[in-house]
Amino acid sequence: MAAVHQIGLIRRDSRRIRYLRDGTWRDYLQYKERLRLQSKTAIKGTAGQGMNDYEDMEYVGNITIGTPGQNFAVILDTGSANLWIPDKQCSLCSKKNQFDSSKSSTYKANGQSWDVGYGDGSEASGILGVDTVGIGDMSNQLLIPTTTFGQATYENSLMVDDPSFDGILGLAFTSLAVDNVVPPLINAINQGLFDQPIFTVYLEERGDVDNVPGGYITYGGLDTTHCGAVIAYQPLSSATYFQFKIDGVSLGSYTDTKGWQVISDTGTSFIGGPDGVIAKLAKAAGATYSAQDETYYIDCNANSGDLNIVIGGKTYGITSKQMIVDAGNNQCYWAAFQMGSGFGLSWILGDPFIRQFCNVYDLGNKRIGFAPAN
Repeated sequence: MAAVHQIGLIRRDSRRIRYLRDGTWRDYLQYKERLRLQSKTAIKGTAGQGMNDYEDMEYVGNITIGTPGQNFAVILDTGSANLWIPDKQCSLCSKKNQFDSSKSSTYKANGQSWDVGYGDGSEASGILGVDTVGIGDMSNQLLIPTTTFGQATYENSLMVDDPSFDGILGLAFTSLAVDNVVPPLINAINQGLFDQPIFTVYLEERGDVDNVPGGYITYGGLDTTHCGAVIAYQPLSSATYFQFKIDGVSLGSYTDTKGWQVISDTGTSFIGGPDGVIAKLAKAAGATYSAQDETYYIDCNANSGDLNIVIGGKTYGITSKQMIVDAGNNQCYWAAFQMGSGFGLSWILGDPFIRQFCNVYDLGNKRIGFAPAN
């Protein structure tokens, strides 16, 4: 039966924040680079999700899998398209919730294996299964029968050592999915479970706090409680990621109107862009770059004005409050990172943008809308 389901999110400190606070961030970067060079996906070149970097993930949601439901905390990620969680056969995954297929009356084995690697060096692999997936808490749960998901029998140390989440729930299109598995939301739309083939993301601004309510995803409709009227919709240039074009960016006296391809990504807590452009925007904001930390630092009390993003001729301003993140010990960083030369897909609009503007992901019409967050 078609419906609208509003699911609460939980905000958790990202890996970057935790390690900056305890002084181990540089050690982590060196370890990550060693792991990347040893990566089996780097060797095989298979099933890469290179845009994804979960060290900056901040928002998770609760799901269940099976009958009765087994509980998992997952990253809700518009930058990927697969659902996977740790399986009980994963000997390294004892710190996380693990799925036991023998305890589900609705489970069916698929028999196919899967393998995925991410941009931060994280890896997972295992087998595919089919079962009922429930998204959200029991009070207003979206139940999606016969959903194919990954049962991770292996995770590398970047995954297993991070206790803030169990797995990943990808929210993007089937064309992005590993092994062309139908993503849970596409499966729900195909089964007629949504009033409209859309979902709306509202991320709440909670400041320097951890493990607290962090916003809502509304499946099947607009979020009229937390979001204003949609300012405009932008057609997607690629229905893989939620990819579209931005016309230009500006901050202070710096403006660039070259135009680029961008994705909206709930799984990234920063704004990513071309190296030279981000460096000039950071300078205009008063931020300084630490090559050792791969991080822009900024005065915690800086008020550098809005980072303006022009989309479809309309300007969307991200306030300096959204761009300045408190890492503790009187250190703050500017929530942007460099991600290449600016050719092809060259920007990521992550959580600072989505906190400022609710994003409406229209899977049916292959477009994305933006509404001011209340």
